[in-house]
Amino acid sequence: MAMSKRKRAEYIRYAQYGILIVVVLLVAFLADWGQIRRAFFNTDIAASMFPNVITVALKNTIIYTALGFAFGLALGLVLALMKLSTVGPYRWIATVYIEFFRGVPALLVFIGIYYGVPIAFQMQFPPLTTVMLALGGVGAAYMAETIRAGLQAVPKGQVEAARSLGMSSGRAMITIVIPQAFRIILPPLTNELILLTKDSSLIYILGLFREQYELTKFGRETLSRSPSLTPILIAGLCYLIITLPLGYLSRYLEKRTGGKKVSVV
Repeated sequence: MAMSKRKRAEYIRYAQYGILIVVVLLVAFLADWGQIRRAFFNTDIAASMFPNVITVALKNTIIYTALGFAFGLALGLVLALMKLSTVGPYRWIATVYIEFFRGVPALLVFIGIYYGVPIAFQMQFPPLTTVMLALGGVGAAYMAETIRAGLQAVPKGQVEAARSLGMSSGRAMITIVIPQAFRIILPPLTNELILLTKDSSLIYILGLFREQYELTKFGRETLSRSPSLTPILIAGLCYLIITLPLGYLSRYLEKRTGGKKVSVV
C-alpha cells in the first residue's frame, strides 16, 4: 500500500530527529570536555578580564558606535536629499559617494583615514575622530539609501496637502515628509546600528592606549597573554549584550510600523 505524503514527511522528520540525537550523544561521550573547558571556558582567565572588559572595552565600543551612527545618520540624510534633488550635480555627487563607500571594505576606509590622511595632508586624526569618520562615512552610504527609500515611501498626497496650505517645499520636507519617513525606516536603521557595532571592531588596526581598547582589541590583547580562547568568547558575549536588545528593538519597531518595508536599491 502506497505511503501518503504526510506519513512519509512524518517518518523523514523522525529520522532527522534520530540522527540529531545520535550526533549529540557521540559528541557528549567522545569529546574531551576538560580540554574544551580549558580552551573556551577558563574561569580564571574570564575573571581576570573583569571589570575592565565592561568598564573600558564595552563602554568604548558603545561610544565608538554611537559617534559613528550619529555622524553617519546626519551625513546619510544629506546624501539622501541630494540624491532626490532636481539639481543634477547634487545627484551625481551623492551617487558617486554612495556607490564608492558601499563597494569599498570598511577596513580600507579606516586605513585611508588614519594612515593616508597624514601622508597626504600632514595632519593626524585622533583615534576617536578616525572611528567617527570611518564608521560614519561607510554607514552613511547605506543609511542614505534607506532614508531615500523612506522619503519616497511617504505618500505624495502629504506633500501636496502641505503645499496647498501655503508651505514651501523645504518646509514641507522638514515638517511633514522627513518625520514620517523616519517612522518607516526605524527598523532598518536599527539594523544598521547593529552592523556599525560589529564594524567598530576594525579599530584594532589603530595604535591605541589600553584605555581606548574596544571589545575586539581587548580580547586580542588578552588572548596574546593566555593559552585559551576564553577572551574571544567573553568579547563575543559582550557584543551580544549590545546586539541582542537592538535586534529585539528592530522587530518591535517593525511590528509597531505595521511591518512596512522600504525598497533599497
